[in-house]
Amino acid sequence: MEKRAFGRTGMEITPVGFGSWAIGGGGWAAAWGPQDDEEAVGAIRRALELGMNWIDTAAVYGLGHSEELVARALRGVPEADRPYVFTKCSLVWDEGGRVHNVLKKDSVKRECEASLRRLQVDAIDLYQIHWPNPDEDIEEGWEALVELRDEGKVRHIGVSNFDVGQMERVGRIAPVETLQPPYNLIDRGVEEEVLPYCRRNGIGVIVYSPMKSGLLTGKMTPERVRSLPDDDWRRDHPDFNEPRLSKNLRLVEKLREVGERHGRSPGEVAIAWTLRHPAVTAAIVGGRRPEQVDGIIGAAGFRLPEEEIREIEAAVPA
Repeated sequence: MEKRAFGRTGMEITPVGFGSWAIGGGGWAAAWGPQDDEEAVGAIRRALELGMNWIDTAAVYGLGHSEELVARALRGVPEADRPYVFTKCSLVWDEGGRVHNVLKKDSVKRECEASLRRLQVDAIDLYQIHWPNPDEDIEEGWEALVELRDEGKVRHIGVSNFDVGQMERVGRIAPVETLQPPYNLIDRGVEEEVLPYCRRNGIGVIVYSPMKSGLLTGKMTPERVRSLPDDDWRRDHPDFNEPRLSKNLRLVEKLREVGERHGRSPGEVAIAWTLRHPAVTAAIVGGRRPEQVDGIIGAAGFRLPEEEIREIEAAVPA
């Protein structure tokens, strides 16, 4: 699988990497419902077998459980074959599992130590601020990341969900190395300012939800949405319910039509569409079972012709 320069970090990463949000299990605010741990570990290992060389996780995914599963999946992997591991901070939870946004320096440093223990590593390859909340504390949180890098506990630092103004504010303390924004055919808000800013400033970009959290895979139907577990956050999201759902599924049919011309799935076409943007280094793709990874890996080497990009974009709901 090809590798791309990840901004100015010096890392070379594959066009798709494994995202571990969904494998964290149920019982927390942004859960995807129950998850079989053995299948989750198998999905990670399958991603590595197929050539992905990085994994993105976060402390809050499954309230720490996702990081533990990443460590379990990587146990016994030779050092030369180990993928880069990226994780995130700023969302902490109390004993009742309630999640809060905290960017105070002491909290961020405690989070880092906890992630190092759960991931069973000496240093985190990329440490990111998950959300810029509270906004008034983003400078303090960023200072904590700079200090953690100076201490050797993290190798590179980045942000997630930041706008241009917020990146400029923390950039006065130390350059932002990477950004992780949401980006897909339905959520295109970063195209106007954020992605051009990253391209101008050499900031590596890994996009999340390129398949709109499963909506663009070709597997989602109204019946499946209705059968989602009660603790799957998608069940009540407007994009997974009417009147938007029918419009979004018509877009999926266009992705299916285009994909059939190339032997690709709708999800692979959706991912490839995000990778066509010159500011995007790579896309985070999730998988809860090994066979789901098999169904999206083809996106890494798939390039959409310009005429098909225009055809797909014409089908995006207004």
